[in-house]
This record gives sequence, structure tokens and C-alpha cells, in this order.
Amino acid sequence: MARARYTFGAGAVEVIVADNGSTDNTTGIAAKRGCRIVDVAPRIIAAVRNGGAAVAAGPFLAFVDADMQVHPDTFNAIDAALADPSIVGGATGIRTERSSAGIAVVFAIMRLFAVLTGVDAGVFFCRREDFEQIGGYDERRSAAEDVDLILRIKRLGKSRGQRLTRVTAARAVYSTRKFDQFGDWHCVTFGARIIWTRAWRPGARSAVVRQYWYDHRG
Repeated sequence: MARARYTFGAGAVEVIVADNGSTDNTTGIAAKRGCRIVDVAPRIIAAVRNGGAAVAAGPFLAFVDADMQVHPDTFNAIDAALADPSIVGGATGIRTERSSAGIAVVFAIMRLFAVLTGVDAGVFFCRREDFEQIGGYDERRSAAEDVDLILRIKRLGKSRGQRLTRVTAARAVYSTRKFDQFGDWHCVTFGARIIWTRAWRPGARSAVVRQYWYDHRG
């Protein structure tokens, strides 16, 4: 629907599915819908994102996780944001497909972080030339590669008098499958374990991260 509602037509939006060893019919479904499929071998999320960007043809890049649902006005919102030369990039923000006390606490913290830093979740977007200038996602990182990229884009923009933006009128719907799998309060302890093990560092190969993002298929 987001492609169909794009002002410049669905054909102006290139949808790339970076497949990282899926075992379901993801690529088959994507191919039937006219998406471009690219196989990415390394089991590193940063490499998957870079693999998709490497084959993209357009001047703007937008990244979203496979289990998110984009808002119908996503591409119009991104186009409007990047038409402003004072904007270096940004994100749409998210809303959850269901809620609970535990989920509400986690996302309240995330919203506070987004307000304070300008770094939000959802569909992240930027100009291709800026993405390439900073070297894309850091493939040494097995976690927090998205936060790292946004912070580097933010620094690049600051050096040129630009800023990040949040187009929250087009929030993506965030899948709560990890909460379904591990419990609605699991992020409280999980976040602490990430910090304690310093799993966010380049080169870190934490068992905590591997078990959460790479071993489980739920």
C-alpha cells in the first residue's frame, strides 16, 4: 500500500529483500510481489543491511526489519523529509502491534531516548551518498549496528549544519514476536545483560546476542 500511495508512483520505489538464509517462503512471496532478492551469506545483521543497500539504484535509502509493517504514507513522508536540505536523515518511529505493562515500560524508555537524542526506530532513511561516505553499517558489530549508523549519520549532518528528523506521522508497526517468545518484561534484563557483557562493541561476539537475534527463529 505504501508504494501505491507514493506520489511519484509505485514504480519509483525499489523494494529489495536481503535474504540471510531464510528457511520459509520469504523469497518466493517477495519475488511474486516484484521485489528484488539479494542473498547475503554472513550471519551478521549489519552485513544483511549493507547487502541490500549495495544493489539499490536510487539516491535515497530506507531500511526496515522484515517483521515490521510500514505505514501507508511512509515513502511520501521520507521524500518530503529529504527534500529539505537541512535534514541529513531520520526515522519514522514505531508503534507496537499489542501492548502490556512490560512493553509499555520498554517503549516509554525508547521514546524518551528518541526525544533526547533524535535517534528513533522504525524505518531509517538517509541519502545514498551520505550512507556511502560513512561506510554503511559496521559489520564488526553483531548488535546495535543501527544505533551506531544513525549516530554517525547524525555527526556527519552536524558537521554540515544538518539534523536528524522523526517523521512520526508515518510510524511503522513493530512486531512483538520477541516479547511473545521471551516474555513482556524480558527487555529489562536483556538490556542489562547487553550492557554488562559489552555486546554492543565492535568485534564482540556475545552469547547473549547470538541466542537472541541469531539462534532463535521465532
